[in-house]
Amino acid sequence: MSSAVDSITENISRLYSTQSRRIFATLVRLLGDFDIAEEALQDAFAAAVQQWPSEGVPKNPRAWLVSAGRFKAIDKIRRQKRFTEKLPEVAHQREEILLGQMEQEDHDVADDRLRLIFTCCHPALSGDIQIALTLREVCGLTTEEVANAFLITHTTMAQRLVRGKSKIRKAGIPYAVPAMGELRERLDAVLAVIYLVFNEGYSPSGGESLTRPNLSAEAIRLGRLVLELHPDPEAMGLLALMLLHESRRRARTSASGDIVLLDDQDRDLWDAEAIQEGQALVVRALPLGEPGPYALQAAIAAVHSEAAQASDTDWKQIVALYDLLLQKSPSPVVELNRAVALAMRDGPEVGLSTVDIVLARGTLDDYHLAHAARADLCRRLGKMREAKEAYLRALHLANQEPEKRYLQRRIRELDAANS
Repeated sequence: MSSAVDSITENISRLYSTQSRRIFATLVRLLGDFDIAEEALQDAFAAAVQQWPSEGVPKNPRAWLVSAGRFKAIDKIRRQKRFTEKLPEVAHQREEILLGQMEQEDHDVADDRLRLIFTCCHPALSGDIQIALTLREVCGLTTEEVANAFLITHTTMAQRLVRGKSKIRKAGIPYAVPAMGELRERLDAVLAVIYLVFNEGYSPSGGESLTRPNLSAEAIRLGRLVLELHPDPEAMGLLALMLLHESRRRARTSASGDIVLLDDQDRDLWDAEAIQEGQALVVRALPLGEPGPYALQAAIAAVHSEAAQASDTDWKQIVALYDLLLQKSPSPVVELNRAVALAMRDGPEVGLSTVDIVLARGTLDDYHLAHAARADLCRRLGKMREAKEAYLRALHLANQEPEKRYLQRRIRELDAANS
């Protein structure tokens, strides 16, 4: 009996990990309020912990949890007088969602997170609030995790999230995918947020793990939904970029969880299916007018994916693509990445001089990867003292444990070489 209960408890835990944000998005649509939906989500899972061990796991667990959460929320609203003004909003939703009906609503449920991301990315909200709300509400990061991603305090981020949700409520921003006429103007913000979500999964801003696969997978799923809704070349480019990066996930870490750099990765571990799909999307996107930043970044990733081994990489083509990207979307990070590509094409001296020009402007002073890149180029040139200084600076700025271990290992190697 105990093992059966343990199995059900593990099932509930797994459902929370994989399905809770989808259930939350549906509850937002049904209840019309972030905070009420969040409370309903917790109540639904608490009810599952109490009931499923004795009653068994329902045929459609997600439907059960949505139904339980919604009706617990409605009961609470009825009991709490301060929420009486919300009763008209939910009165028409009092009929029970039957499990069979929920199965017929799969398309709506699948789109609920897309509706939610368009809400979080509404132009009435500032850019930083759009990203913060999406990471918190769509992806389920804790407020502290979102604060770390923004390099601000937990309290400041909590206030920012409250302001964002309050603005949505007061402005009556709908939980809906916009009509085609509005879609274009809002698509850029949505794509930017999806990419930031992907990056938080592919290379988290902090923590013990090098990756958070659930976030990357969710970003790719959202990217597919957006592309289905609006086959825009930049939506194609973004999906291609995410797939091509994601294809390397298994090769990016060692068995002990340490970083494996691109040049050292076992390319047999790369996901051939994801590469094939990503490359096909790049081929589709590039001829559709002047390529945008996502399509160009995807093209760069596609060039990497074509090389059977690191020495086969076409660095000349990659530098040319970075030149186009700099024209289209100039930024210090793009300049830094181009400098690394230049070092591979023309040698570390050229790369180092370009990196130094970028760092001299001061905009990347607090970007650990810029100092790590400089350290690597100095090491390759035999400038060991400068290399160690740059590695130490990168280590001081890094938040992710695997990156810290990599930088510490490099510093130990330099010390050993100099002893």
